[in-house]
Amino acid sequence: MIQSMTGFGQSSCELADKYVQIEIKSLNSKQLDLHLRVPVSFRDKEIDIRNELNNRLKRGKLDVCISFEYKEDRAPVQINTGVVRNYYLQIMEILESLDIKVQDEPVLQAVLRFPEVLNNGQQAIESAEWDKVMETLAVATASLEEYRRLEGAAIEKDIMMRIGLMESMLKKIEPLEKERYETLKQKLQNSLLEMVPPDKTDQNRFEQELIYYLEKLDITEEKTRLAHHCKYFRDVAAEDEPAGRKLGFIAQEIGREINTIGSKANHSEIQKLVVLMKDELEKIKEQLLNVL
Repeated sequence: MIQSMTGFGQSSCELADKYVQIEIKSLNSKQLDLHLRVPVSFRDKEIDIRNELNNRLKRGKLDVCISFEYKEDRAPVQINTGVVRNYYLQIMEILESLDIKVQDEPVLQAVLRFPEVLNNGQQAIESAEWDKVMETLAVATASLEEYRRLEGAAIEKDIMMRIGLMESMLKKIEPLEKERYETLKQKLQNSLLEMVPPDKTDQNRFEQELIYYLEKLDITEEKTRLAHHCKYFRDVAAEDEPAGRKLGFIAQEIGREINTIGSKANHSEIQKLVVLMKDELEKIKEQLLNVL
């Protein structure tokens, strides 16, 4: 089953003193490119988060944001009252000794910028709470995976439609081949007559050379391989495991066979079909850039 690399997932949970929100955005990328933003109190858990995402999401440019909001009865930043009072009294004593008169407010503003005045309250998260955060991360990841599956189904429908078009065009080449051989034979014969008089032409030798020339331009093998590659593409796309890279390689092989058919065609109608197949293949390749 084809999955997209584009997706979005989110989830939230409630802890003792805060609400945790997790958002995951995913775009296409050749490798797993993970950008993680977490609160300071979760920094020691980054490895756990990365391992969880690496194991489940495989590929894509991931933007993961974990944030929290404290409840009303819990202030995220606390003022160390004793430290503020101590700073203030010392400064006022210095100002008085220097006979400098200032208002209280500017002094207090200066004090609040001193070290250790503010306590951000960051504490190590407890084991039970962290388990709940990881469960929330798993839910957000599952939401992203479901988004990927739904978009992947739409991509798969479009790609398979185009594979079907290429297969139908390949079948249209077959009835044109007999006409192609006759056209090539007539063309060669006319060219020969322009250079060699009819009474000096060895017909048997001409037939031998014609067979050799037509064998070099035969596209039966290319058609067979192209049909096989299209079938293999369908089989790989139906697998459960992510197959974006493998499908990309198969698309390259499909393109190689189409190009060879085009170079050997020597027939305007077959060339038109080759151009149409190339057009469908390019659209498939564009879609595959976003396939997991």
